Amino acid sequence: QVQLVESGGGLVQPGGSLRLSCAASGSIFSIYDMGWYRQAPGKQREMVAHIISDGTTNYLDSVKGRFTISMDNAKNTVYLQMNSLKPEDTAVYYCNADLGVKGEGVLYDHNYWGQGTQVTVSS
Repeated sequence: QVQLVESGGGLVQPGGSLRLSCAASGSIFSIYDMGWYRQAPGKQREMVAHIISDGTTNYLDSVKGRFTISMDNAKNTVYLQMNSLKPEDTAVYYCNADLGVKGEGVLYDHNYWGQGTQVTVSS
């Protein structure tokens, strides 16, 4: 059973920093890409940052220069370093991954979501 487990959310003051982690576990044979999405109350889920296995990254315009996504392939883990946080960054942050998975005698690709971690930016 493949799981994505997030950690690192919490309450932080404006201007502060947080680091989110997302570890993928299970019968994984390949990571194609991983990313972070967020959903604020009453709003649609949006892509925050995305990284492909070759290191190519992509960011939501409003977080460029403040957030950095990175991936540790050896640990099957993706990180999101969030600096200069603003109240509008408050949301539930979700990890997402496109993985190559070993099934019962078969290999297949599948998209997975984590359970989400709350980030609240408030004074």
